Amino acid sequence: MHELSIVQSIVETAVDAATQASASRVSKVYLRLGVLSGAVKESLQFCYSIGTLDTILEGSSLEIEELPVKIYCAKCREVRELPDIQRFRCPVCNTPSGDVRQGKELEIGSLEVDLP
Repeated sequence: MHELSIVQSIVETAVDAATQASASRVSKVYLRLGVLSGAVKESLQFCYSIGTLDTILEGSSLEIEELPVKIYCAKCREVRELPDIQRFRCPVCNTPSGDVRQGKELEIGSLEVDLP
């Protein structure tokens, strides 16, 4: 399960950001998770409580925004959301596209912190 190492990186990044902001505690971490990121939402949630033990994130919640895959269609000249990830074709004109514009993200969007 590589999600535990991902959570460890998220915790390290969040602790660093919270420390720079002089926060005494982090209450929420907002994560943006693309469908193609390779991480499983439920596994991240499960590992989060373990990864935050003995940190200023202990007891905080992990709020995950799941992002769909969006591709750029050169024929339509538009960014289009894919209805499923089995076919990387424009859902309007059926043109193939490998130009992924969204869906690979695994990033912290923001933190909710308590200041002293």
